[in-house]
Amino acid sequence: MGRGPVGAPAIIRYVNNSLDLVTDVSGIDGSMKLITTETASSSDLVTFDSDIDSTYPIYLFKYINCHPATNNVALQVNFRDGSTAYDATKTTTLFAAAHNEADDAAEMGYASSDDIAQGTGFQGITRGTGNGNDESCSGELWLFDPSSTTFVKHFISESNNYNSNTQSNHCLVGGYCNVTAAIDGVQFKFSSGNIDTGTIKMYGIKDS
Repeated sequence: MGRGPVGAPAIIRYVNNSLDLVTDVSGIDGSMKLITTETASSSDLVTFDSDIDSTYPIYLFKYINCHPATNNVALQVNFRDGSTAYDATKTTTLFAAAHNEADDAAEMGYASSDDIAQGTGFQGITRGTGNGNDESCSGELWLFDPSSTTFVKHFISESNNYNSNTQSNHCLVGGYCNVTAAIDGVQFKFSSGNIDTGTIKMYGIKDS
């Protein structure tokens, strides 16, 4: 891959199932596109109920400094599979690592209490986010081929949050919506209380 001109910005794009570092921006084809941005302000839910279709095989959601009104809560996600309800059947996993500010407690492991086995409820993608003035959570969620009517719909997320025990808590979640219907909506909320502030962006990504 050739190098771009001195001082050209570096761009990372998803091409042919891999991440490609591009320094010459003259040939960028718009393979990753920002579709919409939702800004929460004392919102009980943030909902993406349009533009999730066969246009893109991959949808990426970035949640940025989501701050809860209630202390010690999880940011959660659920999916709509053609009806009006966000209740797609899911099977999921969640791993978490944590380390506190006092440097005297650390942990890492599988969180069996936070997974779902063929359930329809919301899936937590963070754990124990605090509601202090400087506490929040950020991360991203990838949804693959949501318009497929043949395969299950896979999703993965990676998040970090400042939790109520003054810890950095890093969560890795994976799962699939075990439905053949297309997924056409995604919804985010905290496990209790409102999203006091926060931004969630939805991108579409083409693989060629």
